[in-house]
Amino acid sequence: MLLCSVAFALILLGVPGMLCEVKDVCAGNAGIPGTPGSHGLPGRDGRDGVKGDPGPPGPMGPPGGMPGLPGRDGLVGAPGSPGERGDKGEPGERGLPGFPAYLDEELQSTLHELRHQIRQSAGVLSLQGSMVTVGEKIFSTNGQSVNFDAIRETCARAGGSIAVPRNPEENEALAGIVKKHNTYAYLGLQEGSYPGVFQYLDGAPLNYTKWYPGEPRGRGKEKCVEMYTDGQWNDKNCLQYRLAICEF
Repeated sequence: MLLCSVAFALILLGVPGMLCEVKDVCAGNAGIPGTPGSHGLPGRDGRDGVKGDPGPPGPMGPPGGMPGLPGRDGLVGAPGSPGERGDKGEPGERGLPGFPAYLDEELQSTLHELRHQIRQSAGVLSLQGSMVTVGEKIFSTNGQSVNFDAIRETCARAGGSIAVPRNPEENEALAGIVKKHNTYAYLGLQEGSYPGVFQYLDGAPLNYTKWYPGEPRGRGKEKCVEMYTDGQWNDKNCLQYRLAICEF
């Protein structure tokens, strides 16, 4: 077999005189197959490809299938024509008795405030004169000058009382009315049981004063109080004619 292979090679190389008959013995027998090798490790996953275009919609299914999702709400339509009035229904059951008005504190407070405002307005209108508002108070005068008892009666009839200042703002407001009319005015004060000690008409002690220097000095003989045009106070007897100023 080796000799034939060499001769075949010499013929191919062009060596003359060298012949070799090719016989079947030149073909070798197949050997026994070898043992298969082990499988290699799995390769890594490839990258996701580009998402393709959506396909065309499929044909409509047969009727009676599952309904699709509801669409978006449309625009509100125009209001329809009003319907015919229905028949009157049967009266309902009678409710529980209401809370008595006189026990309703909030209602009574509101009514009290309304009554107070009405009395203020009516009193001011009845005087038909100068009016000044300070805080929740209204000072008003009819421009007349009378004695202390007549002023108290006039103010009570109008739904108020004789004006008396309880702080500097109210005193300044009253002084403006006194100065405007250029007439002293009585205040809602009177001397108490002790000479020189004055109090409000309801007996309460004073919480504000504006005495002229050296006053009061009537020592029990001057039981009323007048206001000068500059807003200062002086004790005086109650029979003089002074400007009537009421408060509401």
